[in-house]
Amino acid sequence: MKCLVTGGGGFLGRYVVEQCLARGDSVTVLARGDYPALATAGARLIRGDLGDAETVSRAVQGQAVVYHVAARAGFWGAYDDYYRPNVLGTEHVIDACRRHGVPKLVYTSSPSVVFGDAEQSGVDESITYPAHYENPYSATKALAEQRVLAANGDGFLTCALRPHLIFGPRDNHLLPRVIGRARQGKLIQVGDGQNRVDFCFVEDAARSHLLAADALTTGSPVAGSVYFITQGEPVRLWPWLNEMLTALGIPPVRRAVSLPVARALGGTLEFVHRNLRLSGEPRLTRFLASELARDHWFDIGRARRELGYQPRLSMAEATACTVADLRKQGLGAS
Repeated sequence: MKCLVTGGGGFLGRYVVEQCLARGDSVTVLARGDYPALATAGARLIRGDLGDAETVSRAVQGQAVVYHVAARAGFWGAYDDYYRPNVLGTEHVIDACRRHGVPKLVYTSSPSVVFGDAEQSGVDESITYPAHYENPYSATKALAEQRVLAANGDGFLTCALRPHLIFGPRDNHLLPRVIGRARQGKLIQVGDGQNRVDFCFVEDAARSHLLAADALTTGSPVAGSVYFITQGEPVRLWPWLNEMLTALGIPPVRRAVSLPVARALGGTLEFVHRNLRLSGEPRLTRFLASELARDHWFDIGRARRELGYQPRLSMAEATACTVADLRKQGLGAS
């Protein structure tokens, strides 16, 4: 099967590419950078930006399925900087699929599109979008997800996946940043430390995309649907982080601050950064404070039933695998 993976050079995208190649698919990668290792593995590379409709069209032409993984991630920045790749780029992918008669589109969304002010404890896909968002990433990913789901029909089948807090070998963003702060003594617990959070091991996150593409058929409940994807094993966030830090020889987090105080501080830092036009990002935002203190774990029963999704590793196994890779990256205590 011929497939396109947008963002195929990224953390999740590379695993999607590798799993597609492993099962014999012909893979094209659309990415902004050069990735010689993917070319060596057998993928065809097209360098370009999602904001360029002609480049997207060229990459999409002739494909049987498009895995739209690429996005601008983060919790800080100008709205327009997120809108162009996340919303406009997704519109370009949808338009190109329709123009060239591509039958299937699997979109990588995020649970942050439904993260509001309340705890999310075992919620399923019936949860609605919040009335407002505290960061441009969540807002633009929600718009893109809605466009993908609305596009389903007339021989064009679409679905969206919401993998949560993806981690595993080759992670160069999520856990390395957290561990880097811990090593500097700058990581502070927000809340009472008992909030439960879901994670998703990267290999399982990637495999869910292939399962979705295979299940995306005419008359299937997958068409036009969205799915939470996790390990199905929520953990107490701060004890889990401290166990990982201990395994890496890094002192556990001891200092703590309440959620109201953290949100107030985050709001102040946002105001200062925005109005003084400071470079970089605030050390804390209101959204990040809430993510660190509140429950956000999900019912993946729908993915199990309709996609045949089943995590292959337990959280303990996935964590051990990740710790071993973090040591290889030199992120343990020296």
